[in-house]
Amino acid sequence: ASPDARGSAEGDSRHGDFSSNVAMQVASRLGRNPRELAAALVAAVPRSPLIDNVEVAGPGFINIRLTSAAYHRELETLLERGADYGRRETSGGDRILIEYVSANPTGPLHVGHGRHAAYGASLANLLRAAGNRVDEEYYVNDAGRQMEILAASVWLRYLQSRSVSVAFPENAYQGEYVREIAASLDQRYGERFVREWADVAPAESGASDAEQFMDDIIVTAKSAIGEADFHLIQNAALDSVLSDIKNDLEEFSVTPGRWYSEQSLIDAGAVNDALEQLQRNGHLYERDGAIWFRTTAFGDDKDRVVVRENGATTYFASDIAYHLEKCGRGYDLLLNVLGADHHGYVPRIRASLAAMNQPSDLLEVQLVQFVVLYRGRVKAQMSTRSGEYVTLRELRGEVGDDAARFFYVSRSNDQHLEFDLELAKSQSSDNPVYYVQYAHARVASVLKRMEESRTPVPAATQTDLGRLALAEERDLLVMLSRYPEIVQVAAEQRAPQHVVHYLRELAGSFHAYYNAHRVLVDETALREARVSLVLGVQQVIRNGLGLLGVSAPEQM
Repeated sequence: ASPDARGSAEGDSRHGDFSSNVAMQVASRLGRNPRELAAALVAAVPRSPLIDNVEVAGPGFINIRLTSAAYHRELETLLERGADYGRRETSGGDRILIEYVSANPTGPLHVGHGRHAAYGASLANLLRAAGNRVDEEYYVNDAGRQMEILAASVWLRYLQSRSVSVAFPENAYQGEYVREIAASLDQRYGERFVREWADVAPAESGASDAEQFMDDIIVTAKSAIGEADFHLIQNAALDSVLSDIKNDLEEFSVTPGRWYSEQSLIDAGAVNDALEQLQRNGHLYERDGAIWFRTTAFGDDKDRVVVRENGATTYFASDIAYHLEKCGRGYDLLLNVLGADHHGYVPRIRASLAAMNQPSDLLEVQLVQFVVLYRGRVKAQMSTRSGEYVTLRELRGEVGDDAARFFYVSRSNDQHLEFDLELAKSQSSDNPVYYVQYAHARVASVLKRMEESRTPVPAATQTDLGRLALAEERDLLVMLSRYPEIVQVAAEQRAPQHVVHYLRELAGSFHAYYNAHRVLVDETALREARVSLVLGVQQVIRNGLGLLGVSAPEQM
């Protein structure tokens, strides 16, 4: 049953543990009165030691209440399965390729990329837990104009470090990391790339078109130091930035299994092959010296350029080849996580797949909205005067990896996220990740006290769980039993925030119970039952936090 089919989903157990409206849905087709049909269905339900009662309510709802024994059995299953509780077998699942982050390797990851990383990695974990075989991939845009701009930016900073007076364009890459890459080149190659700016400056240095001026700098740089040395600088810059991105993500517990190079597609001829296939199928045409793909024939709002007037292929052409290559790998689903500003990307890629006789519904795109930083009620600056955004590494350094991962997925990916830095750092019940982790640590403290007093930890199957007679204990048992369902629904809806909300609810119920009742009571049977219950809480919290990439500390 889905969460909204449970009588306790909104905290109202009067309607039983499960409720169904199936009789009202099919009664008209069967020519029956809904309530009478519901009564007939109830009469047909076989007797079971796990079902307390089944009754008809209202106009035809069927309410089912389980026995306590049903929840005791589920707790035993939970403790027996441990880390595997809530996970399905992968034998019948889909093969899914999820591509996420894929930020251009032209600078450090910023806080927006962090949300993509946390969401994509958590979603991959959820899809695996739901029984699918999942591969994770980062598409590296290491070819094209932006990489050339990065190389030119590094070269200009290198010249400046060598006391050459140069004009540094505003649309070049401004970050301090560019100076650091330039300094490493200087240290390794010395004066190798030095040229007097007056000898190599673009002829139209006063041009009003900033983009054209940047292109002129790239052309003259290649001419001044040679194509080979220009590409040497470009590769050094790529290696430096990509290494930083990989380290940043790895420290954030985000580890794509494959880093797929755009340049490798070009070198292998895959981009030209894809364009030739589109040409053979009659979907390309020439206009104004460029080659266009007629994507409007497949529902796009306008046609798209795939080869520019200068003969260079566009990013879109590479994307077409990349998705054609992915289709050939035999996946059941290609899941892309993209920024909200990529909403137009979906119809054009689907158009390319359809134009190359590939199933366009193989592609699913999840869009991630923007992040806004706050310090309490005050909106924080997202960028410095130099135009550098707050980096993911800076955010992680301030609030910690756990808080960042938890907060990033606390809201739906299609909603803007207001990230409160002060709240994320606070060690109080107001901080949701601290509140959940503290529940895990409190159970660990129970186990530590048992160890110190040499009290054995009971096995659930040898414990009289019938001693769990309090209403709060039954509520916890019911809540624990919901966890596998939450995982499945979160995976199906691509919504890790369901796990966040569930963990907060579970932690809240546990803290209330723990504050009101002793776990380590003197009576052996009751103590063992309560220890089994809180061990179940700890296990589920650990499992849920693991799906979100958040640690489960033993002490706070």
